[in-house]
Amino acid sequence: QLQLVESGGGLVQPGGSLRLSCVGSGVTLDYYAIAWFRQAPGKGREWVSCVYSSNGHTVYAESVKGRFTISRDNAKKTVYLQMNSLKSEDTAVYYCAASIIDGTYSPTDYDYWGQGTQVTDSS
Repeated sequence: QLQLVESGGGLVQPGGSLRLSCVGSGVTLDYYAIAWFRQAPGKGREWVSCVYSSNGHTVYAESVKGRFTISRDNAKKTVYLQMNSLKSEDTAVYYCAASIIDGTYSPTDYDYWGQGTQVTDSS
């Protein structure tokens, strides 16, 4: 059974940066695509980015393209989300999730979820 734990959230001013981490335990991350989702108050869960298991290919939502970077270190069982040039609309709880399907955007295709980490605009 794969467990995921996120960390790295916090208060940040617009234009600032944060790096989120998602650490896996229980089984190897190697065979899973890992995605980041976010959920703002009163809104549905939004897919943000994913990194493939097969070749490390990365994909981003248009709203974060050019500002966020996803990366994975399988040896450390960790996936990162570097968030730069943060905007107030990035305020949300951020979740990492694992799927055996590369490139899927649907939350229902992700079998394992972390508990989430809060990112908040401090302005």
